[in-house]
Amino acid sequence: MADDILQIFSNFDGRFSREKLTDLDDPRPSAPLQISLKSLDGYISQYVASDHPIWADSADSTAFLDSIDELVATIREWTPVATADKSVAACLVRADELLQQSMFRLEDEFRSLMERGAESFELSESTGNLSFDSDDDRDDDEGGVIGNGEEHHQIPVAPPISEYDIVIDALPSGTINNMNEIAKRMVTAGFGQECSHMYSSCRREFLEESMSRLRLQKLSIDEVHKMPWQEVEEQIERWVKAANLALRILFPSERRLCDRVFFGLSSADLSFMEVCHGSSIQLLNFADAISIGSRSPERLFKVLDVFETLRDLMPEFELVFSDQYCLILRNEAMTIWKRLGEAIRGIFMELENLIRQDPAKAAVPGGGLHPITRYVMNYLRAACRSRQTLEQIFEKDSSSSLSVQMSWIMELLQSNLEVKSKIYRDPALCSIFMMNNGRYIVQKVNDSELDLLLGDDWIRKHNAKIRQYHSNYQKSSWNKILGILKLENSSSSAPNAAAAARSMKEKLKLFNLSFDEICKTQFPWAVFDEQFREELKTSVTKILLPAYGNFIGKLQNIPEMGKHPDRLIKYRVEDIEARINELFQGNGSPAGCGRK
Repeated sequence: MADDILQIFSNFDGRFSREKLTDLDDPRPSAPLQISLKSLDGYISQYVASDHPIWADSADSTAFLDSIDELVATIREWTPVATADKSVAACLVRADELLQQSMFRLEDEFRSLMERGAESFELSESTGNLSFDSDDDRDDDEGGVIGNGEEHHQIPVAPPISEYDIVIDALPSGTINNMNEIAKRMVTAGFGQECSHMYSSCRREFLEESMSRLRLQKLSIDEVHKMPWQEVEEQIERWVKAANLALRILFPSERRLCDRVFFGLSSADLSFMEVCHGSSIQLLNFADAISIGSRSPERLFKVLDVFETLRDLMPEFELVFSDQYCLILRNEAMTIWKRLGEAIRGIFMELENLIRQDPAKAAVPGGGLHPITRYVMNYLRAACRSRQTLEQIFEKDSSSSLSVQMSWIMELLQSNLEVKSKIYRDPALCSIFMMNNGRYIVQKVNDSELDLLLGDDWIRKHNAKIRQYHSNYQKSSWNKILGILKLENSSSSAPNAAAAARSMKEKLKLFNLSFDEICKTQFPWAVFDEQFREELKTSVTKILLPAYGNFIGKLQNIPEMGKHPDRLIKYRVEDIEARINELFQGNGSPAGCGRK
């Protein structure tokens, strides 16, 4: 037995020699165990009590780990005997105490390696150029400070970046290898949970400090809902940056680091989840607060930012959080992403309500562009910049599509405008109002991706409505005055020449009064689009000038009018044209080009 025990301990750096084995003659079964523990105790205790880092010297770290390995092997070898021998059981109690002291020292060394290694971490570039610019103010410190007085220490953080094609090597490879060796011993000794917890605690600080550089506040859902929307918008911009930084750089880097530190051990997945859980929940809670917040239409575009960011990061969620411990995070991310889509659909429903409930109060002066038209069309035009995203959202709802949604909003807007047009007592002004707003709608549709959603058929039908409003305007404004200029058929039975002359004089007088009244009335009417304004005036001159010119020509050829019939004519043909060209200016008063 003595020879066997000597062989066992012969590899322990000369700590044991034959002369020390004289006590093996002790008949007690625990005697060899006591000798082994006494030697290990003396050797291990000097490392446990040392004020200097053991891993500062590779020889010391190797010897310390070998001693721990032997202690663990000794405990395992003698544990089956302990139930039958109280002296062995007593020795093993001391062995367990020694092992626990060793684990405490290993834990300190593990933490020290992490902290020293993190102070020298690098950002290694994969491709492209790195930029550490940040939109937010940066502290003079490169990291956060934990603790007070002389006890504080600085937590290294990842500098702000503008590209996501980099990998953070948070610890040097040698440090990672040393930590892996320590982790193996702690797991083998039954202290894997302590090792994992301590690792997670340190790396969690790194993550939180890195993300705090983007000034993303830790807010509860209620706190987000109570914030002014302008502040929420600022937080969303920071959230987008933080989410991309975390999912594309920080979390994958932590995943790689965790796998290397705990290589060959089952605690890697749990440790990674503990490291990233807090930061992940912070990101997801903010997105959730946005998803269940107000459905006010002006919030659409920022909610879209959150939706698109989370959508684009879902592959990273699936990849980085692929283990069983992170299943709840993957599911929560997917649930919140879907909820954001529901929120966006809800915002469009709120837009419908806004249009439907917009009251028909005071008329827009001059039949001009109504604010609801401008708001809705510019809103939809801006929304369609995210057309593919919106189509994706509405495709998930089998009862609708984005095209159907847009058509329905247009129908609501058209109906709302028709109600508002009835405020105008003048039918001609009512038509001007509908033409103005209809023309604006078509322009905005043609000038955006709305034309793809609504289609050519919708545009043709809407243009047909505008032409009908134009026709209604001419009928209600100019048909009456054209009737005044209508000449009697010469082939019919006619009054005598004197009566004809008096009739034409009366018609000319009535025309002048009617024309002046129309010009006075329609001069301040507004036609916002210059091209449309010119088209409208041209259409009036085309029907009025020929009829007026024909009437004046006939008048001048009647002998009963005397030698100077021009004195009866207030407007020449060119004067009529000039007055018509003054219409629809939207302000001022007519110049009055007629001759007296």
